[in-house]
Amino acid sequence: MRLGLQFGYWGRGPTPGFVELAQEAERLGFDSVWTAESWGSDAFTPLTWIAAHTSRIGLGTAVTQMTARTPTATAMHALTLDHLSGGRVTLGLGLSGPQVVEGWYGRPFPASPLTFTREYVDVIRQVLRREGPVGLDGRYARHPYRGDDGTGLGKPLKPITHPLRADLPVFLGAEGPKNVHLATRIADGWLPLHWSPYNHAAYAEALRDKPAGFRIAPMVQVSVQDDLARAMLPIKAGMGFYVGGMGAKDRNFHADLMRRFGYADAADAIQELFLAGRREEAIAAVPDAFVDEIALVGPPDRVRERFAAWEADEHVTDMIITARDIPTLKLLADLAHG
Repeated sequence: MRLGLQFGYWGRGPTPGFVELAQEAERLGFDSVWTAESWGSDAFTPLTWIAAHTSRIGLGTAVTQMTARTPTATAMHALTLDHLSGGRVTLGLGLSGPQVVEGWYGRPFPASPLTFTREYVDVIRQVLRREGPVGLDGRYARHPYRGDDGTGLGKPLKPITHPLRADLPVFLGAEGPKNVHLATRIADGWLPLHWSPYNHAAYAEALRDKPAGFRIAPMVQVSVQDDLARAMLPIKAGMGFYVGGMGAKDRNFHADLMRRFGYADAADAIQELFLAGRREEAIAAVPDAFVDEIALVGPPDRVRERFAAWEADEHVTDMIITARDIPTLKLLADLAHG
């Protein structure tokens, strides 16, 4: 099982010491480091900065938001950084939700997310293969553009720059079963925001015919503290925000996922409390059992014990951990490589 380190997106400012942590992860034998974006920092710039200060470790976006850029623009970012880093890039893509797409990016959320994603990946693959001019007359991706509001002068083009790798890996961040199944059809891997090695039922149907070599790289928060309740608190805080506030009450992909994991009552309670402004109570309503399924928490010996379930999971090819201290990186490296 490969190890990755997730930096996510910035809060008020840059994540302190992220370059030094990436360098330590490289020294410890981590396979990859990953960045993300929401409505603040972008995913590619910090990853480029890391690339300039490392030499071997893989560089992934988990995820860059598809609605933030046209597919050709995203392909340009990926192929440029792949050249500069010597072929270390994995392009992780995600759609985000209606509140972000319409509120931040100022464009309509796709009526057919599956079609949008399929066309987006198709265009990126065309750019990377560079077999000819990019061409797609899709519902969302039209190259050249032929809409009534255009000039009609669009010219079919292929990239000036020759991509370093035609097979640069493309992963999808997806939560709904149909989107996950689509990932197995058109992508090289899947980036689950949450995964449980104890409960595969939530995605069993979606993964029913995943091809050989398809990678599953879940995000796993790691919180090593002797006090189990304190160790769980940052995971609960994140879940309270995602389930309670990252989406409308009747359209929240994170809440839907929690329900599929078997915690429907808790998801409903978290949403009600969060939307009523009772955030601390919403955080407290996140069940300990759910945290224990999707994260590694507690004293070092407990983390070692529970790591075994992840290592034995036949579906998981990569574990992308969220941690901000070197002792935790060393603990996970020892477990993965020991």
